[in-house]
Amino acid sequence: MTRLVQITDTHLQADPQARSRTGWPLRQLEAVVAHAQAQHPDLALITGDISQDGSAASYRQAVEVLDRLACPWHWLAGNHDDPHAMRQWRESVDEIELKEGRLLMLATQVVGAPQGKLGEAQLSALAARLQQDERPTWLAMHHPPVTIESAWMDAIGLEDRQALWQCLADFPQVQGILCGHIHQAYAQPVPLPWGEVQVYGCPATSDQFLPRSDAFAVDMAAAPGYRVIQWQGTQFTTRVERVEG
Repeated sequence: MTRLVQITDTHLQADPQARSRTGWPLRQLEAVVAHAQAQHPDLALITGDISQDGSAASYRQAVEVLDRLACPWHWLAGNHDDPHAMRQWRESVDEIELKEGRLLMLATQVVGAPQGKLGEAQLSALAARLQQDERPTWLAMHHPPVTIESAWMDAIGLEDRQALWQCLADFPQVQGILCGHIHQAYAQPVPLPWGEVQVYGCPATSDQFLPRSDAFAVDMAAAPGYRVIQWQGTQFTTRVERVEG
């Protein structure tokens, strides 16, 4: 069995005492990491927007906290991140080996824009990678590849999501997609000719966004959280954990 925890949208700032709309991002990340560590994960995945301000200090804070996990961890960039600054602390990877298959990390950042895009070159490369390896596969990206019934968020999601689904229509080994960006728990199956791909969003460690809201709104009642995914052979289960206080 493999147990992965997904942590996302930490939105740290250079000032470790900086506040967000509903709390203190660094303190909340520390609480989430401590809670996640109690799950004894084999791997942790951080799906973007590690920083709010792109500062070197914010990435240093993230690394110091995430290194408390007694397992390997990997990150990818979100729309708020500075990939160059991230690389000063830790390189991103594009593939993670799992006992049950593999996890492919995709870049969706469009520099200077809130929305995301994979692009033709990356989609072609993804198709080639899937053609070469039929093992069970998961994808991870920052921007959601589906609409989530929230008008303002859907406007800044993944621009070329239809091209992604056209690509995946030929590859039944793809089981699921993990994304960040939406600051809420979310699950949606996407039908393809051979079956379904499960798409999962994750609570942020920072502010939570109000589901199904046409305009930007913070969910004042929802606590920070993270997602747990467990694989046993080709089967998997997943749940969201909330961290109160």
